[in-house]
Amino acid sequence: MNTETSPPPGPLPLAGDRPGGHEGANAGPKPIDHYLQHLAAERRLSPHTVAAYERDLDNLSRLTAGKPLAELTVTDIRGAVVKLRSQSLAATSVARQLSSWRGFYAFACRRLGYASNPCIGLRPPKAAKPLPDILSPDACAQLLDGNAPAAGDDALAARDRAMFELFYSSGLRLSELAGLDLDDVDLRSGEAQVTGKGRKTRIVPVGRQALAAVAAWLPQRLPLARDSTPALFVSRRGVRLSPRSVQLRLDRWALQAGLGQHVHPHMLRHAFATHVLQSSGDLRAVQEMLGHASISTTQVYTHLDWQHLAKVYDQAHPRARKKS
Repeated sequence: MNTETSPPPGPLPLAGDRPGGHEGANAGPKPIDHYLQHLAAERRLSPHTVAAYERDLDNLSRLTAGKPLAELTVTDIRGAVVKLRSQSLAATSVARQLSSWRGFYAFACRRLGYASNPCIGLRPPKAAKPLPDILSPDACAQLLDGNAPAAGDDALAARDRAMFELFYSSGLRLSELAGLDLDDVDLRSGEAQVTGKGRKTRIVPVGRQALAAVAAWLPQRLPLARDSTPALFVSRRGVRLSPRSVQLRLDRWALQAGLGQHVHPHMLRHAFATHVLQSSGDLRAVQEMLGHASISTTQVYTHLDWQHLAKVYDQAHPRARKKS
């Protein structure tokens, strides 16, 4: 639900008769609306993310029969979690809603005078964390070094190669790549300025082959791009290329390269992180390059590295080999 490149929305409407919006008749903006305004204007979250928080808080009101949010207790919240689990929701969905509620109450205690946070001490249900799908170094080389798709347009082929080299070179998110402007990539210094989650910017290194691919694309971009667009990657119509179009083009490249599997942009981001970590062992550096707020998010790649090592061990160690 992340759309990092979207601008913060304007003022949100009042809750009206939304469930949970009534903390007093005609008492001005409701607590939920205060919180949503905070998320949009101060934390600068995307409209889709703000809407997700709103749905989670509305659901809390439904689960607690419309009881005023300021009066909810730990027992009420625990009962709401039990109701969610009875709906056969995934543990991750329940954990996300509990996190939304906890965030609201932390804000309400700090800004709205709520006495306590009834979510404190409640733990979300444990969920197995699936490891992300990645491409091996050989598969990445096959994708990027293989013949370009027969697109019938050298300009688009050059554009695609530049995009996919950047994905793998710098570990970008899809929205980050689609949001790049011409001035964001410095070919001389070999760096790019990226706008990530919460509209936070970071500087990432750009590899030699990605720099060459971007340099080859820029002359091809000139006759395509409309004068008014600052976008680095544009469509045939001359406007900024949409994230969905990037996904479709990458999938096409994977098929043309003979990978025999669906490849989505995040797989190249995962591949970047895993391959850099395997070579360097520097988890903090990988965290900074990926733009992760918490190193715990980056640590998933240590599990991938261990998975790889375990596979090698099983195949190579005499005492680990399975008897045939």
